Amino acid sequence: MRSIRHALLRAVCLVLPTALVLLTACSSGHDDDPLTRDAKTMTKLSYPESRTDEVMDNYHGTQVPDPYRWLEDTDSPETAAWVASQNELTFGYLEGIPARETYRARLTELWDYERIGVPLQRAGRIFFSRNDGLQPQSVLHVRDDADSPARVLLDPNALSEDGTVALGGWAVSRDGRWLAWATSVSGSDWRIWRVRNVATGEDLPDEVHWSKFSGATWDESGGGFWYSRYPEPADGDHLQAQNLNQQLWYHRRGTDQSEDVLVYERPDHPEWGFAASLSDDGRYLMISVWQGTSPKNGLFYKDLRDRSLRVHELLPAFDAAYVFLGNDGGLFYLRTDHDAPRGRVVAVDLSLPEARHWQTIVPEASEVLEGATVVGEQLVLTYLQDAANSVRLFTLQGDPRGEIPLPGLGSVGGFTGRRADTETWYSFDGYLSPSVIYRHNLVTGQSSEFQRPELDFPFDEYVTERVFYTSADGTRIPLWITRKKDLPRDGSNPVILYGYGGFNVSLSPYFSPARLPWLEQGGIWAVANLRGGGEYGEDWHEAGMLAAKQNVFDDCIAAAEYMVQQNWTCADRLTVMGGSNGGLLVGAVINQRPELFGAALPAVGVMDMLRFQHFTIGWAWTSDYGSSEDPELFPYLHGYSPYHNLQPGTRYPAVLVTTADHDDRVVPGHSFKYAARLQHCQAGDLPTLIRIETKAGHGAGKPTDMVIAEYADRYAFLTRVLGLEP
Repeated sequence: MRSIRHALLRAVCLVLPTALVLLTACSSGHDDDPLTRDAKTMTKLSYPESRTDEVMDNYHGTQVPDPYRWLEDTDSPETAAWVASQNELTFGYLEGIPARETYRARLTELWDYERIGVPLQRAGRIFFSRNDGLQPQSVLHVRDDADSPARVLLDPNALSEDGTVALGGWAVSRDGRWLAWATSVSGSDWRIWRVRNVATGEDLPDEVHWSKFSGATWDESGGGFWYSRYPEPADGDHLQAQNLNQQLWYHRRGTDQSEDVLVYERPDHPEWGFAASLSDDGRYLMISVWQGTSPKNGLFYKDLRDRSLRVHELLPAFDAAYVFLGNDGGLFYLRTDHDAPRGRVVAVDLSLPEARHWQTIVPEASEVLEGATVVGEQLVLTYLQDAANSVRLFTLQGDPRGEIPLPGLGSVGGFTGRRADTETWYSFDGYLSPSVIYRHNLVTGQSSEFQRPELDFPFDEYVTERVFYTSADGTRIPLWITRKKDLPRDGSNPVILYGYGGFNVSLSPYFSPARLPWLEQGGIWAVANLRGGGEYGEDWHEAGMLAAKQNVFDDCIAAAEYMVQQNWTCADRLTVMGGSNGGLLVGAVINQRPELFGAALPAVGVMDMLRFQHFTIGWAWTSDYGSSEDPELFPYLHGYSPYHNLQPGTRYPAVLVTTADHDDRVVPGHSFKYAARLQHCQAGDLPTLIRIETKAGHGAGKPTDMVIAEYADRYAFLTRVLGLEP
């Protein structure tokens, strides 16, 4: 009780003085005071009619209204008419802002530079994606050997006129001869797999449908691949129906999908999903069994030399995360957080798989073990320290072999390969560092640049700082602040505060040209490493999930307060932004502290916390959120659900909701219902608009011009509502 009382006292001491700062920070004598500007220029919009129904649900004795339930039916003519009228209002509003075209033109200029993905080597061939700058989709290239010029292997831009068919995944056979490649249409998570001859570029007749949340894993000979799929949904229901009963299949190259072989299924566990991989020696088919979005998984395997159909349940308890790295015969190397919340590497003998017999190869460190691979007969381990990466090398016996030097605070990716390889590739980038691709020689330990982007921007005039602030309960939180070096700290700067805070996802520094126009105009981009993510291991994740979810919102609110207290900005120049789970974050914090923000940008957000589990893969999120069907967790979900906690007569910030009609991850009904209720509840003159993209999904695979247009609209909206126009 003493600790609770102490936390409450700390909260009071933080919040009350901050409120005084917020009341005065924007009234410091600036001629462009946003409060004054609002009164002069903002006119309350007339919103399209959103009818209400008397829909009432009973949750464990609590009656909860859901007046906009009809907007969940995204295919109905009434919803389509609502979408059209909302888009007419939103795009009409945006077209009246001169800065919109200025931002679009500048974003187009900044996006126009060559960038490639981390290469993959197979049998001497080098595969990598490349975008020459403004191509709608990146193009897959191949070099037939280290000295050959790159040639186009697969150009997804040729698959559609508007660039909305994306390359949704690809895998190369071990002999480098065959490419399994998947398409995603209009941003959907559904995939269709095909097979291409790498030498000729010709496709076989193979088509594998109804795959989702799955890659392709080739067998050792290249004769076929394993993949996961769901049962075919009912006609017209593929964008909303629940995704259950995933199965693991094997497809033989050159055959019809009807001849595929079912490898593994568990109808007794309809929520289980399966991800296949193949051991480097080709003997073991590894099956990572996932349940929901929890990082805890099961690890099964099949000995391919055994002609029986038996799948061995090596680690079936779902008590920790287990990632297969490699093997020496029956000795498996795993990355796990079992009895090590920040991660370690262990060796498990198949004859003695119990935890008491495990051998620790690399023990838990003070930093989080974020990634691990076995390549070139050594362990390449990626660590996360205060949300920035470092890379360390070890022998398979656990002896240190030094670090791979990195050019600064940022993020790395890559380090794939096989045990016989002598080199690997990786990328490094940061908030002000476009992604550089490096080639690393595993024998000499030296890295060399493979490709450095040439982007015409004065990066040396800007700076990224990592600071730390204190949340309501005293927890220390990292915050990344990117800005012009000479930006005055006078309380008037516009700030975008970005957060996520969930599902063990870490926000380490990464580059995007989308931020640069905002910085050029004197804006600040701030990213908070909220609890619920993975920045400090599984303990950090668990501190922001289920009944502890309020910690995430407290962390975000404290970050906003910090930016005001440090005189970087004021409440009316402060925007909170996030997507998906981050969209939920945005909706929750502006409900709880509407006066703290001048604007909000929730994208593809989970806004109805009582019904999310009924659509597509939503049931999988209960591992992080819980479910309204649980009487113990219902009060927490009901207490912060963005849709349900909007209050009529409240002056909310200016809000631009963004979603897409083909989002089958977070179905657009979330945003539709939220926007309709927000427009009803908004008491002030600040606009509450929804921008609904067509032929797009949750975000992946969105063509370049569509991304540029969306960011231009966001920045134009902020220019108007934050009082930044000349």
